[in-house]
Amino acid sequence: MLEKRCYRASPPGVDPDRLGGLLIVVEGPDSSGRSTQIRMLSEWLEQKGFAVAQVGLKRSALVSAELERAMQGNVLSPRTMSLFYATDFYDQLENSIVPALRAGSIVLADRYIFTLIARDVVRGANPAWVETLYSRALVPDAVYYLTLSPRSLVDRTLEAHGYLDYWESGMDIGHSRDWFESFVWYQRRIREEFGRLQNRFRFETINANRSVRTTQNDLRKRIDAVLQQALAKL
Repeated sequence: MLEKRCYRASPPGVDPDRLGGLLIVVEGPDSSGRSTQIRMLSEWLEQKGFAVAQVGLKRSALVSAELERAMQGNVLSPRTMSLFYATDFYDQLENSIVPALRAGSIVLADRYIFTLIARDVVRGANPAWVETLYSRALVPDAVYYLTLSPRSLVDRTLEAHGYLDYWESGMDIGHSRDWFESFVWYQRRIREEFGRLQNRFRFETINANRSVRTTQNDLRKRIDAVLQQALAKL
């Protein structure tokens, strides 16, 4: 498979050279269709004979329940939220991602450190500090960022849930008391930060304004190329 490495230092007890499999990340805002695309990708890869493991934000057995309860109270400070999410990420890295890669599985990540960095920076964190916080993360074999306009996000979010989420609207930042205005502003700022991250980390952008099937076919074509490249190195 493709060579594994971390952004800076490896986590304790992890030798990237001894990891196989593939780590494939699908990024994008809520209501961008990420989860649907990952479910379809998982089924497609399993049909091709690959073992697949899935990870995502707030799925750590260590802190996910506590993080969810804290967020429901709408009282988390930006620094506390950063450290909560970092703990969630590294627990999954140690107990889910690394073991799956050691077993040769394909790991599909429903968002990764890029969403966490973007969120923290938009909330005022120093970019260098946040990137250092995640410097022991494994470098994914491929990252795909699903993009769509803030207006489309509003429509999809209201259609799916009937309301705008407090955190995904950036209401804790205090830009505006109007939920709609805050949501559009916050999502635009996140999108701008992803533009900076794309220049730095070189991931691919996928147009998610298209149909579910068209977006899926685009993802499969790109991932199939990664698979062929990885298999060629065996």
